[in-house]
Amino acid sequence: MYLRETRRRNKDGSVVSYLQLAHNERHPKTGSPVARIIHNFGRADQVDREALRRLVASISRFLDPAEAVAAGSGAEVEIVDARRCGGAFVLDALFARLGIGKALRSAAEGRRLDAELVERICFALIAQRALEPASKLAATRWVAERVAIEGCPAFDADAAYAAMDFLLSALPQIAESIFATTANLLNLACDVIFLDTSSTYFEVDLADAEVELGGALDEAEARAAAKDGGGPAEAAARRFSRHSKDKRPDAPQVVIGMAVTAEGIPVRCWTFPGNASDQLIVRTIRDDLAGWKLNRVLWVADSGFDSLANRAYLQRGGGHYVLAERLRSGSAEVKAALSRAGRYRQVAGNLAVKEVRLGDGARAARFVVVHNPEAAARDRSVRENLLAYLEGQIAGSDAWPRSRRDELVGALRSRPALYRLLRRTKEGLLRLDRAAIAREARLDGRWLLRSSDETLSATDLALAYRQLYQIEHGWRDLKGALKLRPVFHYREDRIRAHVQLCWLALLLIRVVENATGRSWRAVRDELERMHLVTLETGEGRVAKRSLTTPGQRLILAALELPEPPAFSDFEVTATA
Repeated sequence: MYLRETRRRNKDGSVVSYLQLAHNERHPKTGSPVARIIHNFGRADQVDREALRRLVASISRFLDPAEAVAAGSGAEVEIVDARRCGGAFVLDALFARLGIGKALRSAAEGRRLDAELVERICFALIAQRALEPASKLAATRWVAERVAIEGCPAFDADAAYAAMDFLLSALPQIAESIFATTANLLNLACDVIFLDTSSTYFEVDLADAEVELGGALDEAEARAAAKDGGGPAEAAARRFSRHSKDKRPDAPQVVIGMAVTAEGIPVRCWTFPGNASDQLIVRTIRDDLAGWKLNRVLWVADSGFDSLANRAYLQRGGGHYVLAERLRSGSAEVKAALSRAGRYRQVAGNLAVKEVRLGDGARAARFVVVHNPEAAARDRSVRENLLAYLEGQIAGSDAWPRSRRDELVGALRSRPALYRLLRRTKEGLLRLDRAAIAREARLDGRWLLRSSDETLSATDLALAYRQLYQIEHGWRDLKGALKLRPVFHYREDRIRAHVQLCWLALLLIRVVENATGRSWRAVRDELERMHLVTLETGEGRVAKRSLTTPGQRLILAALELPEPPAFSDFEVTATA
């Protein structure tokens, strides 16, 4: 039984085709095969193709899957490869749209490098951080076996490290080019830049040799350099530091600086020695971005950057700042600003603000006291838990020997939130400090901001500082979704290059999140359902992707990207 096509020529010369379901039978007298028409489908150009599909599907139900595929193709079909392709396709399209690939190829020109190859390897390492973060050695297997990246051949670990070295050597040129394209394309609000630092540690047993630590400065040297007006070269010499944000003071670490726009787009990352001072960090970041010809810039940062030297430096070239003050610093200005009488004014959301000026004339310091009722409730709840824990710790301590009480106080001294609520009587007994508790209660839900900008209202300053959460979001993604650590590199330049790969991956996923309104994890999981399958028959080999799901179509539409080509490649077997 088979589908038969017959043709008839009309008087006007046109040809009409008809489709018929036929079956060959032998003639009872001659023995020759004769076609017997079982069903006539009508004209081929008017046939009900949906009915034909239903007929094929109904017949296929009685065949094994492999037999059904072979019957449909006329030959035996083998699946020789299957790779994920949706996430890599989207990231590659954004990589080109944001000008990152072009910047890499441009930087590679004039070097003894294959510009196309090094750009593809750099993209593969960046895409790996976003899709399946692992080591550079694992990246070589990932590209060779599990993902389809257009134009990227298999490469070894040496090629991956060579691409990282290139990325680092050309970083200033690449970063500025990427920023220019990204700012124009995404219409970023680059007049507000958020600054913050974090740190990460490295899984090594020993600190670097002295020759590798030559670029690191201690605090005294940093202050001397600041007075001379010089900033440090970007470096990642690893030093031990008591102030490890990862609670790993036993491991060597680096400090990472990041600048983020109001939309959450990370425009640049820096690496610094593990014990670098905030003065040198601020000077380096401000000087690097100053060369990008930004308009009037408002720098927003938390209390870690608040110092007289930093404030003065950020105001160079007409810039301004919004910096948080340490509420428990004990400085005269903080005490005066918090104690100044005045009414709060309700602003957007649940914030209330009160402006305070200390001093007269041009040197007057401008402060904004911000109160958040929800944050105040959280602070009270946290303090109540701390007090309950502290009461349990000192319960019955009056009967202890003095040495045991001293031991407890020594242990609490490393936990400031608890230690500042404790006092010792003249007899050495341990009590809750009611005066300290009352002082803490007055700070519930409050921020104190200092700003040099006279053109922005107190409301604008409070809302600008509240957007600092964007950079905290970036740190969470770097250390979470992109797995910045653990890091096993032991060379300074490779550490810096590793951080830059993570930064570029963060840039891509943040663009995706802003456009789709969904988390990168949800977008990635949906896109990774798309596979590129390579099929082989006796007639040749073809690579075809899976059908686009409704969720994938929504993502592509939000990013204004076309669907990937249905066929990636094909090869026809030569016939003799």
